[in-house]
Amino acid sequence: MKKLLSILLVAMMVLGLCSFAAAEEIDADLIAAAQAEGELTVYGSCEEAYMNAACDHFQELYGIKVNRQRLSTGEVAAKIEEENGNPSADVWFGGTTDPYNESIAKGLLQAYEAKNASHLMGDMYRDAEGYWYGIYKGILGFMVNTEELERMGLEIPQSWDDLLKPEYEGLVWLSNPNTAGTAKLVINTMIQMKGHDEAMEYFVALDKNVAQYTKSGSGPSKKVGLGECVIGVGFLHDGITQILDGYDNIALVIPSDGTSFEIGATAIFNGAKNPNAAKLWIEYALSPECVNIAKDNESFQFLVIDNGEQPKEATEFGLDPNNVIDYDFEDAKANTSKYVEDYFNALGEADDRFKTE
Repeated sequence: MKKLLSILLVAMMVLGLCSFAAAEEIDADLIAAAQAEGELTVYGSCEEAYMNAACDHFQELYGIKVNRQRLSTGEVAAKIEEENGNPSADVWFGGTTDPYNESIAKGLLQAYEAKNASHLMGDMYRDAEGYWYGIYKGILGFMVNTEELERMGLEIPQSWDDLLKPEYEGLVWLSNPNTAGTAKLVINTMIQMKGHDEAMEYFVALDKNVAQYTKSGSGPSKKVGLGECVIGVGFLHDGITQILDGYDNIALVIPSDGTSFEIGATAIFNGAKNPNAAKLWIEYALSPECVNIAKDNESFQFLVIDNGEQPKEATEFGLDPNNVIDYDFEDAKANTSKYVEDYFNALGEADDRFKTE
């Protein structure tokens, strides 16, 4: 018994030292200033389970109360634009970078040079001026209900162009560019792969097969296993979550004609009420303390820091973070707002399926 207690004590000491080593990378003065503020409010555009786990762990580590609300990236962008420099939250956590870049252009994010950014795997995973930092990488593709397709006598679509086939009419679900960063990434991806005019023609043709445009980018994936959605366009890690939840009737498809990826980000809002706690959050979000808990909380994206533990589930399902197009982030940064406007001009924004209320 004594031997067992000794082993347990040693193990606890090792774990304590590991946590202390992780915390040591963050300046003690910043921690003290953040604790003096005592509170932080987070808008999370990642999945709710991961958002809550990350917020709870931050509270546990630093004793700072964390308020949180789950909103899609489009909802966050619209909310902080309306608040115009007087935001009701301090930081943004998760979601694709295209809405972040639109918010930078409107002066709604605050730059911060994070110390833990030294662990990022490349310059593409951060804004050059420190307005946002990447925390994960997700692959864009299709999730399909194999049982429903078999029942209908249909093949699994293998490419973006396959989605235009008349036999898929009413079977495709996509997210709404008014509210979802995922949809904005789809628009940018098609423009970069096909050219602007051909991409707009593509979306007009695709619209004939779309049954629903969901508020959230992960909306389609959550209905595939249930059979409500037969072909869902979105991030494949969301499909992994559904499969691991017991839906073995879902197949993941990486489009054969090419695909792109998201960089999920985090940032500080300009005018944050708790600026030191916000900076501490950014350091935390770029540490293993935060990103390693994603895979235990329904999020199986690839990590983008060199000291994080990659989720084995992503590779086990055949996903390869390097099997993607050379996505032009600068073009997306400069033109996303215009491309979304062009998209709605082509499809007709008055369509009831795009209403957000």
